[in-house]
Amino acid sequence: MHTLPAKRLDWVDNLRVALIVLVVAHHAAQAYGPDDWWYVQDQPGAGPLATFSAVNGTFFMSLFFFVSAFLAPAALDRHGPRAFLTGRLRRLVIPLLVGAVTIVPGLMYAYYTRYRGYPPIDLPTYVIDVYLGFGERPAGWTGPSWPDLQFAHLWFIQNLFVYSLLYLVCHQLAQRLRRGTRGPARRVPGHLALVGLTGAVAVGTFLIRLWYPLDEWVAVLDFLQVEPARLVQYATFFALGVLAARHDWLTRLPARVGWVWLGAGTALTAGLFAAGADTPVFAGGGATVESLLWSLYESVSCTGLSVGLLVLFREFCRRGTRFTRSLAASSFTVYIVHVPVVVAVQFALAGSGLGALASFAVTAVAGVAVSFAAAELLRRLPGFRAVL
Repeated sequence: MHTLPAKRLDWVDNLRVALIVLVVAHHAAQAYGPDDWWYVQDQPGAGPLATFSAVNGTFFMSLFFFVSAFLAPAALDRHGPRAFLTGRLRRLVIPLLVGAVTIVPGLMYAYYTRYRGYPPIDLPTYVIDVYLGFGERPAGWTGPSWPDLQFAHLWFIQNLFVYSLLYLVCHQLAQRLRRGTRGPARRVPGHLALVGLTGAVAVGTFLIRLWYPLDEWVAVLDFLQVEPARLVQYATFFALGVLAARHDWLTRLPARVGWVWLGAGTALTAGLFAAGADTPVFAGGGATVESLLWSLYESVSCTGLSVGLLVLFREFCRRGTRFTRSLAASSFTVYIVHVPVVVAVQFALAGSGLGALASFAVTAVAGVAVSFAAAELLRRLPGFRAVL
């Protein structure tokens, strides 16, 4: 087996920065394009922003899971199982719990007071009666759920922690079965393997969506927030990230393979923008032709854009600077803090008379700048760097 890289790859960090900027831009567009539920309602809309959100949904969180998983094996080898688990508890569970009792209640309270039409209440009363559900459910409750308790965008941290635990368990079992030995390095996936992978993901995604359409979330064990419609993609790409690290796939993957898949993903993206936001393949699920086509589209787009971007950054964004490494180090914190920043800007722009595209641009730029600045400040506070 190939040994893991002795140092972090700058281009992977550069890709992490680009992805977190895309995440902020995605949430900046939520108020102005897609029909998804969002904290800010009744804003001007633009079809291209709905398409932008749909394209992002096909791949960017899967690629996030891949990159997160790619960094996990080196951490496990370097620190050992116990320290790896302790680190995941510190870096994932603590921010998750703190965010769930600070950031998310604030976001849901702002939505409650502005859009639900109930008599005003103070924040502590809201948290106890509505967010935690200890009060009586209000008449005509519109949701999205009761009680308001949820993890919002922190679902990714939840799922990443669970995947990390599963990886640790599988790694320890494999070590015992192999009695400390390691198998040979696996071949780098070529076009045929990627086509097979994409087809399997498309079939699995379509089958799950017979029961769970897009944007339907379930609470596993009343705690873990999961969107089953994209579970196959996320779990698959996390597993691929681990394999890519263990078998040195990212440095051995031929560039020509990446260019072909990047071309496919780009063509699909262009086709979706050309079709417009009203195309029926945006439908979420069920035993329909539209659901089958969208499952296939998402899977090809996910593989194409993910593989293509990995090669693109490897070939053209190899070098890192002190500044880019600092941005990469703050990217996890940016993920945690960016939604309240974005929502605050969207509330500030409500009624300003700006159109959808202009409001999106202002929100995205301000959201990125303020979120990175806030992340850097938080990470400098005593005790915060060990967690963030």
